[in-house]
Amino acid sequence: MTDKNWWKNAVVYQIYPRSFQDMDGDGIGDLRGIIERLDYLEKLGVDVIWLSPVYASPMVDNGYDISDYRAINPLFGTMEDFDELLSALHSRGMRLIMDLVVNHTSSEHPWFQEARKSRDNPYRGYYIWREGKDGEPPNNWISWFSGSTWEYNPPTGDYYLHIFAKEQPDLNWRNPKVREEIFDMMRWWLDKGVDGFRMDVISLISKPEELPDDPRGDLSPYCINGPHVHEYLREMNEKVLSKYDIMTVGECPGMTVEQAKIYAGFDSGELNMVFQFEHTGLTDGEFGKWTDKKTPLPALKRVFEKWQTGLFGESWNSLFWGNHDQPRAVTKFGDHSPEYSDLSAKMLCCCLYFMQGTPYIYQGDELGTPNPGFDELAHYRDIESINAYRDFVDSGILDEPTMLRYLARTGRDNARTPMQWAPNGGFTTGKPWISYGGSTRAVNAEMQLQDPDSVFCFYKKVLELRKSLPLVREGSFELLRPEHESLFVYIRRFEGQTLLVLCNFSAEWVTLPDNCRPASGTPVIANYPETARLEGALLPYECRVYIV
Repeated sequence: MTDKNWWKNAVVYQIYPRSFQDMDGDGIGDLRGIIERLDYLEKLGVDVIWLSPVYASPMVDNGYDISDYRAINPLFGTMEDFDELLSALHSRGMRLIMDLVVNHTSSEHPWFQEARKSRDNPYRGYYIWREGKDGEPPNNWISWFSGSTWEYNPPTGDYYLHIFAKEQPDLNWRNPKVREEIFDMMRWWLDKGVDGFRMDVISLISKPEELPDDPRGDLSPYCINGPHVHEYLREMNEKVLSKYDIMTVGECPGMTVEQAKIYAGFDSGELNMVFQFEHTGLTDGEFGKWTDKKTPLPALKRVFEKWQTGLFGESWNSLFWGNHDQPRAVTKFGDHSPEYSDLSAKMLCCCLYFMQGTPYIYQGDELGTPNPGFDELAHYRDIESINAYRDFVDSGILDEPTMLRYLARTGRDNARTPMQWAPNGGFTTGKPWISYGGSTRAVNAEMQLQDPDSVFCFYKKVLELRKSLPLVREGSFELLRPEHESLFVYIRRFEGQTLLVLCNFSAEWVTLPDNCRPASGTPVIANYPETARLEGALLPYECRVYIV
């Protein structure tokens, strides 16, 4: 009998297909490339692949604008390739979850092509329409990809809502026909054998009936956790999710601990887990995400403590440093200098993956891949980054060098550079769709697989340890020295066993306070050799884990 909670023990690996492995030489990763690399993923210890969108799409937002939910984009291959990938994974005892993008479609989706034709079209109610005001949009909301959230539609003389690009019109979840279309599509994929869904911006699907102006033009207070979101998700669970042995995780911007318990409480009847972004948003400021600030460690520790203790026994954490929308973990939270890059990548792995929750690894993080260091706009492909550059630089709010510095730190393309398989790249025989950046020789899988001291091998050991210790899945969490500027130290306890995790987030050696020192013993894992370690102190970016 299958364990219904198998996802609690699973290690999830996110593949961004466009940048993973290209087999046909067109410079774009594909499904056959993923099949080619399954041995690598199995060796790492991956149980589940989360596949970013491979559906038919005009690719305005790299596949998050879907024109046909039941077709594979020819850029990535065929449905036969997909079926072969799914079968190959299942034969290895691995699973596959799809990206479910149902807050919006592409403007090229047949539903929208029909809806925009006339006000009495049968598909009109599939999207959200409003009259303009004095020749202007219906309200002052600003899209998350810049500009108004409203786009004028000449055939009908009114506006449709799009939280993201104008080519991504928002679906009208109030319409029961829309919900049933989505549920039917989900059943189609689940009947095909997929093992669950990562649900894109699922906390945005319910909009209020009234769509008022906001003092700052911010749509968030109205569209995040909207009035009927839980009603819709419970209906989805009742009609679809509960009928299958699957896992679900919802991407939920603006999430709090209390809200997470509603979305993903053990008895909520909605989802298994949520992605919350409190830790990734700690550097947000005057210009939103655009900054080059370093994450303050005391604040980072408070966030993790809040989620570890707040969900304990009631819900389940998703453990991740980054994804396709975030900069590289070793750049954002560690130190990507040649001296400390590997050490800090290992330390970040240790710090996060001994907490309670399901680990999510973004492709390349297991190699310690840093941001690529792009220094001109021509390197970027991401619509969000390009629009933000134009908004800030063309208006004179920021000068060009400052904005380029911010893009190089926080832009989404930092995580989208090709997977680095070999010293010469190894991703494609052609020209990659986006540049590798500056680190192909220093960080690649071929070299790391041969080096027992590599970041890859360290990740593999941490994941093996996690699975061997019930304490990691079940234990309580206690943070030590929360205000310390350099040390992240915590204790896990379960059935008389204690796990002590020591991490130094700085490039200096740091004396361990008395209550952070292990009573005795040898660490079960550490990123410095025993001969280099100091008693009573941690070296730069050192991590150690003890079992007492």
